[in-house]
Amino acid sequence: MLCFNSLAESDFHHELAASTGPVLVMFGAPGCGTCRKVEKLLPQAVAGLVTGLYKVDVQQSMGLARAYEVFHLPALFLFVDGRYHAAIESEVTAVKMQQALEQALAAPPQDEP
Repeated sequence: MLCFNSLAESDFHHELAASTGPVLVMFGAPGCGTCRKVEKLLPQAVAGLVTGLYKVDVQQSMGLARAYEVFHLPALFLFVDGRYHAAIESEVTAVKMQQALEQALAAPPQDEP
């Protein structure tokens, strides 16, 4: 099963540049109840669809949150082969996440915020 790797401003770009395939990055906060819920559900919901899961604590990495225009938590972003691909807005169920990821991957990459 997938598990989350933490990212901070110091290693965010380096770690993602080294990733291969589709990976999801979740921006959240320890005090966010919805973030904790999504963090528990997401690994199973995206199993077999992504090669990695990362999380960013917005309280510790405010610069990244501003750069990615994070206005609500949790916020999910898809990266493919180390490059930004799309924001993902979906319920965190296996069916809904699969649909959202398939749609995002079928579309051309979006501009990074």
